[in-house]
Amino acid sequence: MSTAPLRIAMWSGPRNISTAMMRSFGNRIDAAVIDEPFYASYLAATGLNHPMREEVLRSQPTDWRKVVAMLTGPSPHGAPIFYQKHMTHHMLPGMGTEWMAACCNVFLIRRPDEVVASYMDKHDEIALTDIGVVRQAELFDQEASRLGRAPIVIDAADVSAAPRATLQALCSAIGIAFSEKMLHWPKGPRASDGVWAPVWYGQVEQSTGFVAKVRSAPPVLSDQIASIADAARPYYERLSCWKIVGALQ
Repeated sequence: MSTAPLRIAMWSGPRNISTAMMRSFGNRIDAAVIDEPFYASYLAATGLNHPMREEVLRSQPTDWRKVVAMLTGPSPHGAPIFYQKHMTHHMLPGMGTEWMAACCNVFLIRRPDEVVASYMDKHDEIALTDIGVVRQAELFDQEASRLGRAPIVIDAADVSAAPRATLQALCSAIGIAFSEKMLHWPKGPRASDGVWAPVWYGQVEQSTGFVAKVRSAPPVLSDQIASIADAARPYYERLSCWKIVGALQ
């Protein structure tokens, strides 16, 4: 008799440490990972012309229902842990979210000024909807209502400042054992990376793990970009109240 995997759904916006977190869990011997499985359905529904659009559309189901069936089915290779990297803005209105009840949902947040500054390094324009923070708060509220308590929240800055302690706290909250393998991984691409990796994952592909670092000074933003960060800040701060924090080591 097969046992259902522990499904960990990690919800973040773009320009976070979401791919590094996927590397971290993917380096565990008991985990399989999947990379932004709703991306193709998001592009198909919105018609947006993202880099490698056609390749993305060919690489994944464009029907979100088929994606849900995959996410709630057996894990790749029968792994005990099925880690799912999700972008909150990919969950468009009309896409069902009831399937989230089959997952341990974790919300990965990052300070909005840092998000928008990083986003503009790769894009010419930005809107509040592009960074997914409003949708993240909506999904957080939905999950809190289902659970009767706040779901797990983790801040990218805490992972960067104290990787071991924060990942230990995260694993404890999820109910799994921490593995030292989560701190370091081999350099290079992964077969589990989305087909879009050549456009976005250059820095991660050169990385070999988390390195504790002190938060840098806030980025300098133009008035227009700062207004996006200001609009996102209340959502970030509300979720930040619930973040888990590991003891600094």
